[in-house]
Amino acid sequence: MSINSIENAARYSEELDKMFAQKSATGFFADNALAAKFVGAKTVIIPDVDFQGLADYDRDTGFTRGAITVANTSYTMSMDRARSLQIDREDMSETGIANLAGKILGEYVRTKAVPECDAYVISKLAGLAAVRSNLVDGDIEKPYEALCSLINEVQSRVGYDEELVAFVDSYMYAALQNTSEISRMIAVSDFKQGEVTLRVKSINGVALIPVVAERMKTSYTFNSGGTGGFAPADNAREVYMLVCPKSGAHLVKKTEKMRIFTPEQNIDADAYKFDYRIYYDVFVKKSGLDSVWAWISPEITVSAQPADKTVAEGSISGSLSVTASSSGTLAYQWYSCADADRTAPVKIGGANSASYTIPTELESGKYYYFVRISVGGIGGIDSDVATVTVTG
Repeated sequence: MSINSIENAARYSEELDKMFAQKSATGFFADNALAAKFVGAKTVIIPDVDFQGLADYDRDTGFTRGAITVANTSYTMSMDRARSLQIDREDMSETGIANLAGKILGEYVRTKAVPECDAYVISKLAGLAAVRSNLVDGDIEKPYEALCSLINEVQSRVGYDEELVAFVDSYMYAALQNTSEISRMIAVSDFKQGEVTLRVKSINGVALIPVVAERMKTSYTFNSGGTGGFAPADNAREVYMLVCPKSGAHLVKKTEKMRIFTPEQNIDADAYKFDYRIYYDVFVKKSGLDSVWAWISPEITVSAQPADKTVAEGSISGSLSVTASSSGTLAYQWYSCADADRTAPVKIGGANSASYTIPTELESGKYYYFVRISVGGIGGIDSDVATVTVTG
């Protein structure tokens, strides 16, 4: 590889890392990982310091000796993700390598890498809160009360001088802003994230970080090949809110590198090749396990999925239906899509019940439908896709 290519790779990596810090809702956790030490391909050591409390001073014997415990805890990283991108030589010649490559790589990080990292970090923290029963049971009609409960639970463990952050589902964020009781309490303050200082809204000094609903789930499936990407797991629940100290988690990124190959070096195509890899994970120290609290949606149980149907063109009748239950009030929204993988979903107006009547005007062919089931219309889970086959 030429010297210029190496310099370009280093420059792109640095700029992409800055973009990651700016665009990621959880990127500031990387600021807490400065004390981390790598000891192996998948292992990182993060020190956890503990002290003994004060004791009485004795005028004869003096000070009571106390111990300082430094536990160097080993954590195993699990997220090793990568993608290789190619840009044809002619496209690069027309627009310039720096211009086009910078736009493409920046867009890739913004639309693919950042959302996946945010989803993983929030789901892992929410999972920790659930395992340790650090959960509040809020009312979706009173989001401010739930937020106050979360903040109080965290502050009761870490104190009132610790800077806190609240990740808020986009629906709940809108509800908070529309709540008259706190409209005068929302302030705009500075929020340090890496080398960037952002302006965020806050309540009583707690920064509110709005996160789109797709990144606020309790669990995800991270695809290993093919089109890659991630999707909510079948049993995923909505994370309405999650509160923790700003320093409460450590986002460790061992690798966020870019390799660049010119068309002459690329043996597969007459194109510039860009290899992007990010190796990361998020950890919480043992001393901070009970400082992460969440408000999670009630569990939704689907006992009967929509079934495939075959109907005759010109005499179509019948419906699709789903049976579900939850401790909360369920809401339904039916969608049509392009295939059984839910590609290009389109919301069907007025289809808001547990059953959906098959349109009588359908022509010969195959049609795909599914229903999104939610509690109070926030987030939710998707049913299986039902195939309606119309015969001629």
